[in-house]
Amino acid sequence: MITSRILVAGIGNIFLGDDGFGPEVMRHVPQELLGPHVELVDYGIRGMHLAYDLLDGCDALVLVDAIPDNGAPGTVHVFEADHESLAATTGLDAHAMDPGAVFASLNALGGTPPYTIVIGCEVANVDEGIGLSDAVANAVPDAVRAVEDVLSDLLARTSVREG
Repeated sequence: MITSRILVAGIGNIFLGDDGFGPEVMRHVPQELLGPHVELVDYGIRGMHLAYDLLDGCDALVLVDAIPDNGAPGTVHVFEADHESLAATTGLDAHAMDPGAVFASLNALGGTPPYTIVIGCEVANVDEGIGLSDAVANAVPDAVRAVEDVLSDLLARTSVREG
């Protein structure tokens, strides 16, 4: 059960090259970020597990994931998720692990997605195989800093709201 206010979720398949970006970043996020308001979880390909955990409630979700290549593999993007368009493009699928499938599953279960920030890295290679491409592996420290920055911002907002 999630009792924290902010869930940082690494998602992706470590057996599909750069799709393992989320789990790899989670391995490098400093454990000092954990606390009464933050939980870090490597969900891997367990999309339904994430959807069920979101049913327990949290104020914010930070998704760390590989994103499609837009011409700059290894580039890290930080953006707010658009739940409606993501969930609308995906049906309920207990085996899918993209954010759209997670939000569609959550909606089908009667839940509402929390405020969500995505930290994504453009992929170079998602063929079968373990290990990130050089471009994506080099982006891991940038993504870890992005997680730290996003958490700092979210925690500051929470402090203001609670104070």
